[in-house]
Amino acid sequence: MKRVTWFIGGVAAGAAGAGYAKRKVRTTAAQLAPARVAKGAVGRVRQSVDHVVDSVREGRRAMKAKETELVARREGRAASLAEVLGPGDEVQVDGIPVDAAHVVVLRDPDQMPVSRARRNAR
Repeated sequence: MKRVTWFIGGVAAGAAGAGYAKRKVRTTAAQLAPARVAKGAVGRVRQSVDHVVDSVREGRRAMKAKETELVARREGRAASLAEVLGPGDEVQVDGIPVDAAHVVVLRDPDQMPVSRARRNAR
């Protein structure tokens, strides 16, 4: 009787294992089908292209911001806070101390006092 019980248990375990293996093989084969692999590759390429496009846009934004800052400095509309602060003064942004030399204040040219050089240029 013990042998029959063990035999039936082995047959059941073998059938269950074979069924599981068959399902696993079918799903893996479906995932490795040429159309599915190509579709996945296209998706990854599109994602990479999106990352490159985002990087280029961010670079252009940073370039324009830096250009605006440099033009404002050349025209005298920009000043660093380090030029205005006294010794021991601290600049904080959202409660976090920052280097005052990295903070640039852009002024509206219409609201700036007119300097001698600008008066003579008019």
